[in-house]
Amino acid sequence: MTILGSTGSVGRQTVALLEAAPGQFQVRALVAGRNVALLAAQARALAAEHAVICDPAEGPALERALAGTATICAAGPAAVLAAAALPADWTMAAITGAAGLEPTLAAIRGGGAVALANKEALVCAGEVMLRAVRDAGATLLPVDSEHNAIFQALAEPHRGAVERIVLTASGGPFRTASREEMARATPEAALKHPVWSMGAKISIDSATMMNKGL
Repeated sequence: MTILGSTGSVGRQTVALLEAAPGQFQVRALVAGRNVALLAAQARALAAEHAVICDPAEGPALERALAGTATICAAGPAAVLAAAALPADWTMAAITGAAGLEPTLAAIRGGGAVALANKEALVCAGEVMLRAVRDAGATLLPVDSEHNAIFQALAEPHRGAVERIVLTASGGPFRTASREEMARATPEAALKHPVWSMGAKISIDSATMMNKGL
């Protein structure tokens, strides 16, 4: 299996599951953005065949961090796509935003199962992605919370029983805010989610409820 975005929230959770089942999975590739230290630690823990960092400037640091291991190191956007295209039975696609589109497509074209945590890729190019799934005979599984819940609710034999779907939201940092307070809301306030640390983009999407639209 391969994890695209292994140092992000979903990626870390996926790594934790693999660590809890030693010897049951062969990790083909781990791909991260800039966090060399965590990527190297994950690669060592899971004996990953490949470790790839998207930022090309961090390539030497990754090689130093994994010196003495059998893990093959690479860096840069082209290396990310090459890692995503490596044969894998199962790929976790968890690179956030539009940046995850090309690697996810590369994984889909391999014909395996792709667990999709990046809903933005479908927003950007849903028709292209679904056509690629059909052409490759791949399996696309939604793992983002709302997508997964809807996927399960619409599975046979329940599909005909569903009349409508309602998405709820906590409101994050603005859960108890009045309309007047919301009118004065700042980006800094929107970033202060009371429970989750999700990074700037997802925190803003959550506070504005744009994530429900996506």
